[in-house]
Amino acid sequence: MAKVSVEQRIQAVQRYLNGDESMSEIAKDIGVTDRVVSDWIRRYQKNGVEAFLKSYTKYSADYKMNVLNYMNETGTSSIDTAALF
Repeated sequence: MAKVSVEQRIQAVQRYLNGDESMSEIAKDIGVTDRVVSDWIRRYQKNGVEAFLKSYTKYSADYKMNVLNYMNETGTSSIDTAALF
């Protein structure tokens, strides 16, 4: 899989949201899978551009446990949970 910059990820999401290209077309063009593009879109819809900015914050054990408890209680996928938190 190709290394994709933050700018390329945002552009890919915007291309999809503009409605001119399919997820498959965009994924093929930048060298990733449809699932990767789908994940970017989901993250962008929940958190905007912030979803792609790297954060080097270290999370406490309590915070991590709260996230895991949330997943267990709601049944959300790890991808959806990551996008939410």
